[in-house]
Amino acid sequence: MSVNRAQLVEKIQKELGGETSKAAAERALSAVIDSIKSGVKKSKAVQLIGFGTFKVVNRKARTGINPKTGAKIKIAASKSVKFSPGSEFKKSL
Repeated sequence: MSVNRAQLVEKIQKELGGETSKAAAERALSAVIDSIKSGVKKSKAVQLIGFGTFKVVNRKARTGINPKTGAKIKIAASKSVKFSPGSEFKKSL
């Protein structure tokens, strides 16, 4: 079962209490997501103690295969973001 953004906003609203509006919960979620994005972009890693670490990883160039045609294609090097869960988060699963 996956959780979408609207469901996260509802959960945040409930956790913050009845006086919190959905708009305020949406702004809170957006602030957290934007802060993680800018932190990863600026310092290459964001560590949230008890939750996990977001960090930039470099992916090497490689050769792939087009599944439709079977032709070999070159996949360029790129950067991606990797999430590593913290030990407390792993224990809670």
